[in-house]
Amino acid sequence: MADVSHQRADITSHPDVTEMRDRYDRVLGGRDVPLVDGPVFLTGLYCAISPWVVHFNSTQPALTTVNLIVGISVGLLGLGFTVMPARMYGLSWGMCVMGVWLVIAPWVVSSGGGPDKGIIISNAIIGGLTCLLGLLCLGVAMKSKRESHT
Repeated sequence: MADVSHQRADITSHPDVTEMRDRYDRVLGGRDVPLVDGPVFLTGLYCAISPWVVHFNSTQPALTTVNLIVGISVGLLGLGFTVMPARMYGLSWGMCVMGVWLVIAPWVVSSGGGPDKGIIISNAIIGGLTCLLGLLCLGVAMKSKRESHT
């Protein structure tokens, strides 16, 4: 076997460490990607599959369609926030609108005798979380815009 050292190298002594840190900061734009973009994507994913999780896909087809479309939209916004943050964070207000729509949608589009308690709770939680994450994304967008002007 080759004589291989198993000591961990300290990256602070690397000759390009400052360039790597600058590039990392430029790519992320000073943002905490996992703390904002990840939950947005996961909220959209859950919203899209919630009709099958809460089991209202056969009893409320209109609400199933609403949750599927809004969930895919929120998930795509989450991916857009990760890929093109400078362009996409301006659309954060749309998440707030979608969150409010998710909260009121069970009463607006429900067929039959109205929504049951599980549907209301699920959509209220998803809608509230979507609105909260939209406000958080708006805060991040305003913070980064403020920092770019200084």
